[in-house]
Amino acid sequence: MANVTKRPYKEYTVYQIWPRSFCDSNGDGIGDLMGVYSKLDYLKDLGVDVIWFSPLYPSPNADYGYDIADYKAINPEYGTMEDFKKVLDGAHERGMKVLMDLVVNHTSNEHYWFKESLKGEDNPYHSYYHWRKGKSAKKPPNNWLSTFEGGAWEYNKDLDKYYLHVFAKGQPDLNMDNPKVREEVKSIMRFWLDMGVDGFREDVITFISKPENFPNGFPIPVACGIEHYKNGPNAHKYLKEFQKEVLDKYDCFTVGESPMMTLKNALPYITEGDDQVMSMMFHFQHHEADCFMTEWIHVPFSLKKLKKAFSTWQNALYGKAWNSLYLDNHDHARIINRYGNVNYHKESGKMLATMCYMQSGTPFIYMGQEIGMLNIELDSVDKYKDVLTFNNYHLAQKLHLSDKTFLKMCHRSSRENARTPMQWSKEKNAGFTTGEPWFYVNDNYKKINVEDSLKDPDSILNYYKEIIRLRKANPLLVYGDYKEHYKSSRSLYVYERNYEGKRALVVCSFKEKGVNFKAPKGFDLSKGKLVLCNYKDAKVTDNGFVTRPYEARVYLFD
Repeated sequence: MANVTKRPYKEYTVYQIWPRSFCDSNGDGIGDLMGVYSKLDYLKDLGVDVIWFSPLYPSPNADYGYDIADYKAINPEYGTMEDFKKVLDGAHERGMKVLMDLVVNHTSNEHYWFKESLKGEDNPYHSYYHWRKGKSAKKPPNNWLSTFEGGAWEYNKDLDKYYLHVFAKGQPDLNMDNPKVREEVKSIMRFWLDMGVDGFREDVITFISKPENFPNGFPIPVACGIEHYKNGPNAHKYLKEFQKEVLDKYDCFTVGESPMMTLKNALPYITEGDDQVMSMMFHFQHHEADCFMTEWIHVPFSLKKLKKAFSTWQNALYGKAWNSLYLDNHDHARIINRYGNVNYHKESGKMLATMCYMQSGTPFIYMGQEIGMLNIELDSVDKYKDVLTFNNYHLAQKLHLSDKTFLKMCHRSSRENARTPMQWSKEKNAGFTTGEPWFYVNDNYKKINVEDSLKDPDSILNYYKEIIRLRKANPLLVYGDYKEHYKSSRSLYVYERNYEGKRALVVCSFKEKGVNFKAPKGFDLSKGKLVLCNYKDAKVTDNGFVTRPYEARVYLFD
């Protein structure tokens, strides 16, 4: 068995808050910091060790906060800096840490730096961004496409130049090759760390370096050119600079995120040792089990594909680097709709949590996931708000798809499914706000909400509490190795964990229909202790059992 280095962050459970939709304290329909403050005890009771905030900074919301206009301030919609400090202190008083979102691949086009860059080449901020002359009067520097809306270059007639934006037009990419930009990033990090923040989730962090000659990309319909910057030429070098000059001087940890992240690309950043520049990395490969290239291109769910994604990262990282474990986040439709079954809401919601969080890695829970929140079904394209949804709508129109067809796609695939207001109670607007909510509340809030879940011993919420408790009580479930069984099964996901002479066996059924399960060789279920099950009873016959719909079991063996 490989040696596993113990680190505090490896034992944490992280809870992600998308602030706009979490809890509104003042009735304006938008979630805010004092709303978060009112729920700190709820998070502590859940077992949370770390709160990760999606961006809280001032923003014109071209990409709902991921287009930042001021890195050292709080969006007035969410409150004041004093409110943030109160939340930070309140979290620390309860033994919880706080992660901020660090978004430094791009800024908002309303940031002071970008506004100054528009004044021309003589302005020192002009070189903070990638400004380039076109190949001709109306032809951009290369053929790159943005991931959000159209071409990746936006023309400015006053300068007769283009600026690069690999996301929305309102998100111009920073020129990290400029040492002054890197000093700005260090200053941002120090600002929040000196205040007491405990680390960062680093947004699209491997995108921060672009090739100097900006070559054309392979002509695909979306994100053409991404092969040149998804793992940029100087990304590791610049992150090492941030690590050495800032992060190493604080007690903090970091989580990297980058689309199209592969194991090969991730390892240089997160392998433990002198060259490590992030504590762990998010990847998206386990979110490709029901789609092709993008979640908007749906294909039938493949359990084998899901298992392969998890197992590849589990096996490759063990003893070398550390996994992040997540199901939902702000960029994905809800996981029960995708990989579970809404007709077996509790059963499949609990099974999916078991499947993911019994693995090796740090659990990340997205707000509402712990009560099994589901996708929303809106009846008009106009009711959606996200730039990515509308970019896909424009593509759908070019393909002559009807609005009815596109709405079905939204219900299944839009990341706005994860951004509906948190469902706290049966009260109007799910207890999220006393005013008019900024976005639609899911109609199912009277059946799925925190208040009822807390009262129900059999709720998904209370099951999440038990998962977190089990991990804290059993180092095996944190530091144990991983071995998959029955890899060819299209119905069962079975794996074991081993650590210091103890073993765990995890059995998860992805089927409504009963499946015959027999314990793998070397396991005697009669000698194991059943510590987790999403049904009230759990019989065993001949060292196995027939699974019930979406059944999950965890056995511990001494």
